[in-house]
Amino acid sequence: MIQQDVQPRSKHNSEAHELDPLRGVDFSKLERSLRRPRTFLSMFLSVVISAMTLLAMIPLFSVVGLLLWRGGRKLSIADFTQLPPAPLDQNGGFGNAVLGTLVIVAMATLISVPIGLLSAIFLAQSKSDNRLASSVRFAAKVLTGFPSILAGVFAYGLVVMATGGYSAIAGAVALSILMLPTILLTGEDAIRMVPSKMKEAAIGMGTTDTQTVWMVLLPTAVPGILTGVMLAIARAAGETAPLLFTSLFSNYWLLWNGQVTLMRPTASLAVLIYNFSGMPFANQMELAWAAALVLVLMVLTANLIGQSLSRKQINSNQEVE
Repeated sequence: MIQQDVQPRSKHNSEAHELDPLRGVDFSKLERSLRRPRTFLSMFLSVVISAMTLLAMIPLFSVVGLLLWRGGRKLSIADFTQLPPAPLDQNGGFGNAVLGTLVIVAMATLISVPIGLLSAIFLAQSKSDNRLASSVRFAAKVLTGFPSILAGVFAYGLVVMATGGYSAIAGAVALSILMLPTILLTGEDAIRMVPSKMKEAAIGMGTTDTQTVWMVLLPTAVPGILTGVMLAIARAAGETAPLLFTSLFSNYWLLWNGQVTLMRPTASLAVLIYNFSGMPFANQMELAWAAALVLVLMVLTANLIGQSLSRKQINSNQEVE
């Protein structure tokens, strides 16, 4: 009789435990309290990391704030429509430098994008044991830390010495060397991030390797590829040393008598800032601050576009998966 009573009770207790899995848990031990070593250490490290993050952001906001204060006062429409002033002139602008920067960077993009994109396709489609692909990837990674002044010296010997003068084309060649590794490595990663299901589906439909690349992989990887292009443009736009050896500077517009003069010295924002920042004249110093603000805004815009495209590709890949 006693055994018969125990069995129903134990069965009843097990059923009650299954209905209430949190039975017997002491919730007071789960409360967050700074008296507990783990909670205190976690809170302390969170505060330290937040403080270090804010400390790291101080130089960035300091530079941007100083540019807005010093450059914003001088910035006007006339700065984009007038030529650099003479030392004692109180007017003038840097319109030719803005145009020169856009033209040089655009030509550098036209040079580096086809080479970088085709190389990225080769690396993404190559097998892991391909020695040529490994060598190209290693060279691209080395170029990411390549000193920019050496790119200028190389373009000087390759273009300036061959053509007999400084030019916008020489500057574009120098900047394309700096842009190439970013476009190549980012493009390879973007192509590799395309879900394998899409590639397998295309192969299953009987497409060739060329059709798979041009009709499936590249259209899907376009946001990631454009991210690399925009990041490369942002880097190239702010370079000064390569342009000192290649395009130098000019006080005139690219258009001369209705013709574009790409084979002559060309103005750029980076070189203008370098030249005017060492001048003892107040007007040119103020123009240097205004030009620096414009250059930072151009680089910031390119970076923001790149980040936006990167998020777009990540979201699209997640939806496909």
